[in-house]
Amino acid sequence: MSERSVSRQQQTKRWYTVFAPESFDRAELGETLADEPNAVLDRTIETTLGELTDDAGANNVKLTFRITDVGSDAAYTEFIKHELTRDYLGSLVRRGASKVEAYLTVRTSDDYRVRIQPVAFTTKKADESQEKAIRKRMVELVEEAASERTFEELTDSVTQGRLSSAVYGEARTIYPLRRVEIGKLALDAHPDEVAEEEETAVDVDETDVEV
Repeated sequence: MSERSVSRQQQTKRWYTVFAPESFDRAELGETLADEPNAVLDRTIETTLGELTDDAGANNVKLTFRITDVGSDAAYTEFIKHELTRDYLGSLVRRGASKVEAYLTVRTSDDYRVRIQPVAFTTKKADESQEKAIRKRMVELVEEAASERTFEELTDSVTQGRLSSAVYGEARTIYPLRRVEIGKLALDAHPDEVAEEEETAVDVDETDVEV
């Protein structure tokens, strides 16, 4: 390709300013280059909570957004993942103590399906039955919190640390805890996708019924 062709191709491309959802105050996430608006759709942008809030202490929280809408020179996103950095989680592990994790999928009150990972760190080594009790209580609390909140409300509760604090307050009555964190929260399916899956499942079940 000649230099002139490359130059002409670059001139046809446009920079789009990418913005976070309204729940993140439409903060500017950066820019992305494309030759047409549709090419921008579904691109993901990763940043940290610290960069969004100008708080260096929150740089251990990674946030991922996906572009869902494009204007003439702007792109708008939805939130899809919250994740603590591996280094930060590793720094919370102490010798002679336990790390108790749970992995579960929950439904929010507005029918978003979400994958979430609460993690508890004990003050000293817990036995198997104590770890099991902590894990069970964390699962119960996260499921309850999700069922009572919209996806946006659950996201806000996680990013602001309210959910981890609530789980800590309850689970520490089982065994002394040093800290509880939400290691990851990820959007798994939108309400229309969940509804479609359920409808398909019902159709399959009906065809399997013998008459």
